[in-house]
Amino acid sequence: MRSFLVVCGRGISQILFYVPERVRWWVISIGAVIIFDVLRFRRKIVLRNMDIVFPQISVQEKKRLARNSFKNLLYSFYEFCLLPSIDEKWIRHHVEFKGLNYLDEARKKGKGVLLLSLHLGHGDMAISMLAHHGYPLSVISKHFKAKWLNEFWFGTRKRFGAHFLDPHGRNSSFDILKILKQKGFIIFVLDQYMGPPYGLETEFFGVKTGTAYGLSLFALKTGAPVVPVWSYRDERGRNVIEAGPEVEMIQGATKDETLLLTTQQYNHVLEKLIRKHPEDWLWIHRRWKKYRSDL
Repeated sequence: MRSFLVVCGRGISQILFYVPERVRWWVISIGAVIIFDVLRFRRKIVLRNMDIVFPQISVQEKKRLARNSFKNLLYSFYEFCLLPSIDEKWIRHHVEFKGLNYLDEARKKGKGVLLLSLHLGHGDMAISMLAHHGYPLSVISKHFKAKWLNEFWFGTRKRFGAHFLDPHGRNSSFDILKILKQKGFIIFVLDQYMGPPYGLETEFFGVKTGTAYGLSLFALKTGAPVVPVWSYRDERGRNVIEAGPEVEMIQGATKDETLLLTTQQYNHVLEKLIRKHPEDWLWIHRRWKKYRSDL
């Protein structure tokens, strides 16, 4: 059964690969309108999130932004289905790298590299292309309960050499330390809500909520540099994968204060990226849940 699903998946990927891009974008644009305006999928959550991030823009502008966000999300899923079929020629025409010098400079420190990231642009494409480009990449990612879905989803994502770690697995901490010792790269995605015991109360766009502190903890423990990496689409629809300057740790009077201040600093970095590329961010998350320290 699993082999049959793999064969079917590759066949569908080949068919989708040859659909003209204009046709893809036309169909997906209609799909975005249906999802947001007809089905109204998480419409209230999206608009409420936009009220927090962009309180100054009009409701109509927020709706336009939401439709474009859904359009980019749908196209990213379409491209995910193409991953089994893409080749070097496709990559040259559809992917651009910027700021890789920051990754190379961080790697020279010999402690491995911690990557700060978020749900911006086509994350799976960015992961695959960075791994394909020669960066030994591991990603902390939740697994599905269904085994066949895990095999399809993670098997597709691993095609170009990326590896995946369970965020709360029994040996996850040891695995992360081992990867850093081997001078690998590990991505931490910090733009979703995280409560105790794995999160700290922080602010995101001026509103209190919970943020995972694992990245700060490993940066403090290992001294590995933290480099932001993100993706977005340019005006031609290509995937731009970009890295930025190293984010320094902020030292507090205590270890706990250092973790809090540094995690907050990471949030500020992500805020700037979201403001710069709002149509590429995943607005459907319930990012601003109330932090409950008594749980």
